[in-house]
Amino acid sequence: MAARKSFLLRVDAQVWAEVERLAGEELRSVNGQVEYLLRDSLRRRGRLSGTQPLPDGAVPGDDDETAGR
Repeated sequence: MAARKSFLLRVDAQVWAEVERLAGEELRSVNGQVEYLLRDSLRRRGRLSGTQPLPDGAVPGDDDETAGR
């Protein structure tokens, strides 16, 4: 398993509440939800190794092959 890094994060109360809500809906801890959102954002920008940036408005996992199914 990759090494983990801890850090202090200060966020707006409204942002925190939304992250908590999403975490509950997606059955993740708040920490897991924050990491998921960060990874998703990096993947969309092609910043994770082996990924390409997604076009604006694209949804990860969608491609021309599966469109319209």
